Amino acid sequence: MMRVQDVMTEAVEKIAPAAAAEDAWQIMRLHGIHHLVVAEGARIVGVLSDRDAGGRAGTSVRKGRTVADLMTERVVTVPPTTPIRKAANLMRGRSIGCLVVSNRGRVAGIVTVSDLLTLLGRGEERPTTPAKRWTLKHRAPHRKRNTSAGVW
Repeated sequence: MMRVQDVMTEAVEKIAPAAAAEDAWQIMRLHGIHHLVVAEGARIVGVLSDRDAGGRAGTSVRKGRTVADLMTERVVTVPPTTPIRKAANLMRGRSIGCLVVSNRGRVAGIVTVSDLLTLLGRGEERPTTPAKRWTLKHRAPHRKRNTSAGVW
């Protein structure tokens, strides 16, 4: 069974809540990421997504605001040993784009929808033994189309 630690991104970009929202957007753009973990020291205080920051056309949303103004405060964290299926169900059930992976209160990584889609695309969670299927060994027509008349 695959676990979160097998697919998480360990190099997590963090930002302070007092940082300018425009700076956070530039970090996301520079690194090609969609989520930043907002932390004060070692304590996780929120997550800022590119949607929270207004996206590409969100200059007016970010102008004069801090990360704390735009971040999501309710962070969902999971331990590294969480099964992938449970993580996916958490994300789907709460309609969130990422889970912060924490180990003993410290940020160990992040799992995003993109990580799960990459995993699915690679086919890592295919069953090792094929499911038993009933297959027809003989195909019979539904109705008779041609009837033989005459002697063979």
